[in-house]
Amino acid sequence: MHNNIFRAVAFDMDGLMFDTEDTYWKAASALLTKRGEVYTDELCRAVMGRPPQACFELFKATFNFPETWQELQRESEDLFLQFLDDGFSTMPGLETLLQYLEGRHIPKGICTSSAVRVVSEVLKRKNLAERFDFILTAEDITQGKPSPEIYLKAAERFGITPSEMIVLEDSEAGCEAAAAAGAFGVIILAQHNVHGNFAAAKLIADSLDDERVLTLI
Repeated sequence: MHNNIFRAVAFDMDGLMFDTEDTYWKAASALLTKRGEVYTDELCRAVMGRPPQACFELFKATFNFPETWQELQRESEDLFLQFLDDGFSTMPGLETLLQYLEGRHIPKGICTSSAVRVVSEVLKRKNLAERFDFILTAEDITQGKPSPEIYLKAAERFGITPSEMIVLEDSEAGCEAAAAAGAFGVIILAQHNVHGNFAAAKLIADSLDDERVLTLI
């Protein structure tokens, strides 16, 4: 593949830029434990990469909770922000990749299924928001991943066609969304997604600064 056909890069956030999957696990576990239920690997995989409504409607359907999905979301976000105080790290290679893109003046945006309340808090703690051209969250879309909507909107914001955009993801839903949009989907492997089914990915890499990722740009 000839270099320089890609003109912008879209980043997922949780589990891709930041090691926050453990924080989400703690919040979901606390939410369910309070109600006498257990958060499992299977449930985690079912909601990974999906927007709040899909996640908490699944919780309601699975456990027959009386609360609205919005009430569950609010409580879960409160717990998440509490656990965030325990600290979290950036994923390996993030700073290298950001500097690499900035040195080549490649536009970059964030496309996350998380709610804006969570996104702004996570980015603020790592002082990274201003390094991105735009941030799309769950509030900016009507259909969450695996729908391609968020990545189609990203391409529009970049002013390019989806095929000119690299999408960096870590979830099955995100991988499918990138493929459905017609973007070049790259999965970054980590401990939390090593058993995922990423058949729709154009490339599966070991880190954000994997040489195979850098050579695409």
